[in-house]
Amino acid sequence: MSRLAEKRPFSYRSRHDGTVAIFWNNRPATVLTGKLADRFVAAAPAADEAELQLLMAKATGNFKRGNERRG
Repeated sequence: MSRLAEKRPFSYRSRHDGTVAIFWNNRPATVLTGKLADRFVAAAPAADEAELQLLMAKATGNFKRGNERRG
């Protein structure tokens, strides 16, 4: 894995149906719907890269507890 991917493990994709898919190392982590998706889409453009990574990490909920697979 590259150093760049280690610094920015989260990414997201807005979908045409109004949902937002959040990925961790290019693997699906969660899908935001409804008001959560609306709030995320409103906050994402104003956030810098570090804030955006934190926003996506928080949106995934109970994450990074040691049980996710590496690979």
